[in-house]
Amino acid sequence: MGLDPGLRRLALGTLLAAYPGPVPPDWAVDLLAEGLAGHTLFGTNIHDPAQVAATTAALRAGRPDVLIAIDEEGGDVTRLAHATGSPYPGNAALGAIDDVTLTRQVYAAIGAELAALGIHLDLAPTVDVNTADENPVIGTRSFGADPARVAAHSAAAVAGLQSAGVAACAKHFPGHGATVADSHYELPTVDVPPAVLRERDLPPFAAVVDAGVRAVMTAHIRVPALTGDGPATFSRAVLVDLLRREYGFTGAVITDALEMKGAALAAGGVGPAAVRALAAGADLLCIGAKVDADLVAHVVEEIVAALDDGRLDRARVEEAAGRAAELAAWTAAGGTAARTPDGLGYAAALRAVRVEGDVTGLTAPLVVQVHAASTIAEGRVPWGLGPHLAGAEVVRAVAGETDPDELRRLAGERPIVLVGRHLHRLPGARELVDALAATHPVTVVEMGWPGGWRPTGARAFVTTYGASHANGRAAAQVLGLAG
Repeated sequence: MGLDPGLRRLALGTLLAAYPGPVPPDWAVDLLAEGLAGHTLFGTNIHDPAQVAATTAALRAGRPDVLIAIDEEGGDVTRLAHATGSPYPGNAALGAIDDVTLTRQVYAAIGAELAALGIHLDLAPTVDVNTADENPVIGTRSFGADPARVAAHSAAAVAGLQSAGVAACAKHFPGHGATVADSHYELPTVDVPPAVLRERDLPPFAAVVDAGVRAVMTAHIRVPALTGDGPATFSRAVLVDLLRREYGFTGAVITDALEMKGAALAAGGVGPAAVRALAAGADLLCIGAKVDADLVAHVVEEIVAALDDGRLDRARVEEAAGRAAELAAWTAAGGTAARTPDGLGYAAALRAVRVEGDVTGLTAPLVVQVHAASTIAEGRVPWGLGPHLAGAEVVRAVAGETDPDELRRLAGERPIVLVGRHLHRLPGARELVDALAATHPVTVVEMGWPGGWRPTGARAFVTTYGASHANGRAAAQVLGLAG
């Protein structure tokens, strides 16, 4: 026997799927007509603005109130500009500037761009307080390490996005900033009492709830005092008792991608993860990026089976689908975004650059870009100074593998500008800087989370607080190397 049509449609109404390629396949559009809540767009779905507009129109042909979501944070996490890097600085740069009006303007500009393309749900901003310098997945996606500053900018970001008619989704509740593991690969643990969360991690979420945020995303992190052995995504104590009852949130709770190991391994697969997330109080389930029709069918079958055997209460799933529908209805109302000042993102990135030491006299330097792997959240996005330079040679280096003597030989009498991301936690990077600084004037450009490390022998240390296209251009300008 097939699935009950009513239960199948109900289950579909709680799902954010995805699909490969720039053109929505028939199954992705057909499922919308059958009740699927929506799709998330990733870099593989994005080629150029005209193509994206055609994509969103095709999806709306499936159902006019479809939710079309995207991770467009600006800075290091961009889908629209994945081929070039974002024209906006990210949260760390905006937090360093500490101008909440500017933060609102930047997010209003991002929202206006999304709305013009037919995208009305942004899985942003990241409102985690990055208190762990070794955090491998948040870092420059955070407004900073101070809860009050992060709270103020988080509220401004939400106001900016939603002024354009784009629903904001604050993430990752109850706070991913103190982790030293990546929930894409494992289940991180934050072993602190709830009182610490309320003081350190939760103020930004309180601020965005007060600002009227339409959605909040769960974190696949374990907080033993609240979640036991599982992630917050599966915890009613977190999603209902804390987020809804204590903090008064009434919008849609969206899960982080259920394909991530922090959820899938904990539940025994994406389907069981979906059931546990719904039971815990989640409303809209983000399946992930690698999705096809068979996976959607599998998740729906798991949800329907759980409704049949009593693991899921029908009223709970109806509540979830209702909140997803309410979110879709809000996005259909549109917004009133103001005109974006020309060059807003690039001017903002320039304001964020911090210089310690002397950066004068860098005539035709050897620019050494140190390889840094991208996280799954970031994806492979170009970064560095290369596209912005005039008259400077750029070479690539791998910390711990590239011979400093070879770089010295290439540099000759020229100064060296060493560019990296998260150099303080990259094995071999400190030793490479020290070796080069022993014989050459070295300027270090840190385009990741700077941490507390500073190279003792370097002539200057420059921090951009991000590696977007805008950040790269700003660094080149400050160094006097821009073309």
